[in-house]
Amino acid sequence: MEARIKTKLLLGCSLSSSLLATGCTGVNKTADLEALKKPNVIFIVADDLGYGDISCYGAEAITTPHVDSLAASGLRFTDAHAVAATSTPSRYSLFTGLYSWRRNDTGIAAGNAGMVIRPEQTTIADMFKSAGYTTGAIGKWHLGLGDKTGSQDWNGVITPGPQDIGFDYSYLMAATGDRVPCVWIANQRVANYDKSAPIYVSYEEPFPGEPLGKDYPELLTKMKPYPNHGHDQTIVNGISRIGYMKGGGTALWEDENIADTIVAKTVQFIKSHRDTTFFLYVGTNDIHVPRYPHARFAGKSSMGYRGDAILQFDWTVGEIVKALREQGLAENTLIVLTSDNGPVVNDGYQDKAIELLGEHRPWGDFRGGKYSIFEAGTRIPFIVNWPAKVVPGVSDALVSHIDMFASMAELVDEQLGDGVATDSRNSLPALLGQDKKGRDYIIEVAQTLSISDGQWKYITPCDRAPYNIMTRTELGNSTQEQLYNLREDIGEENNLASKYPDIVKAMKEQLELEKAKGVPEN
Repeated sequence: MEARIKTKLLLGCSLSSSLLATGCTGVNKTADLEALKKPNVIFIVADDLGYGDISCYGAEAITTPHVDSLAASGLRFTDAHAVAATSTPSRYSLFTGLYSWRRNDTGIAAGNAGMVIRPEQTTIADMFKSAGYTTGAIGKWHLGLGDKTGSQDWNGVITPGPQDIGFDYSYLMAATGDRVPCVWIANQRVANYDKSAPIYVSYEEPFPGEPLGKDYPELLTKMKPYPNHGHDQTIVNGISRIGYMKGGGTALWEDENIADTIVAKTVQFIKSHRDTTFFLYVGTNDIHVPRYPHARFAGKSSMGYRGDAILQFDWTVGEIVKALREQGLAENTLIVLTSDNGPVVNDGYQDKAIELLGEHRPWGDFRGGKYSIFEAGTRIPFIVNWPAKVVPGVSDALVSHIDMFASMAELVDEQLGDGVATDSRNSLPALLGQDKKGRDYIIEVAQTLSISDGQWKYITPCDRAPYNIMTRTELGNSTQEQLYNLREDIGEENNLASKYPDIVKAMKEQLELEKAKGVPEN
């Protein structure tokens, strides 16, 4: 890794120079040391949180005071984007600085998928480690574990894993709340492992004697699936899931305690590393199905479990910020709060999310949602908070998750070697509020590709279904070329492709240039 990532500026050199310059001036050396310390960095990545799901982005039916406070004391972005409209490819690009659509194996990962990011690849965690940071990953993972699908030893060490791609510490859900295995993975071993209940996982065949939701609906005491959505297989904690699992015993999670576990492990990490400099990824689970928040939040919103889960997410944010303050770390910690993709309301379980939605619009003023190439699929909440450096405000700069790698490398004075994060660009000035424009263009993927410069958005033709009946989502697929003027038509209702062929041609050419770059080695 040293050959690929080289330190540009040694902290010791700058420290010595600074102390020589200030040693005779009477400046407090402790304060000087603190000023020179690189910031801690925390990525809080929500799951399926829509642009319109939090009150600082316009939601009126629900109040998210902790997120709002983070936005009020930081920089809130109005034109920020995930690379993909679903979790696995979105997180792949966030961690690697590489477009997920360059590979054909970065789709939604099964719970027993092999690790999508390979050990030979350089990740943002690798980069932070090279800069002297302690690194951690807590919460939702959904990037696969082990060498290949179905090869994991759930009863021993699961390898390769997060440690092989830069994370010193990990406490993770292997995939999603609605997929087996329903156990926590702590540093690549099942947490609280129960030797009396060895774990077996399959996405091919059920295990004899293990009840399935479709056959035993009376055992579904907490949540029932919609028919034909696929969430009717192994039952864990009174909820049926996707996939088949046997065993687990006392290691099995309880859905209502998932957020509490994530908070507890995050607070513990912050306390344990208060005297180091750290990078921490926190992937929350709350808004992804099955939504079954803790009793503290049950009935606290007007929108049933989905609304209650948003309140639980907001509490999580508050607890993280509280821990930083208690440890004296809040001033020099850079927090990025965002979502992996847009919202979905009806996604497999009978939780009355549609019936209780009321006037709430999780997608804001945009069209589509999770799974969609329309704006609501990838335009996401994005807040940067760093009291020591970021002046509070609102930014309309065009930013993308793809640039977090290069931007963080600039932040910690690291150079990116050949083949590393080749799609990522340094957008640190935009993240800090110094650049009001941001990226020249962004590229996004759902079932097809789009390219946008913030005003014009071109969507490539796609012959797949235009509508997901199960989730009730417009996917944006069309056999026709699509071009929208987002500044005049934020709802993407008026296709202008035939009216502006020159713009279509230019955007297609730019997209083809990007596609021609191919798949990098790293």
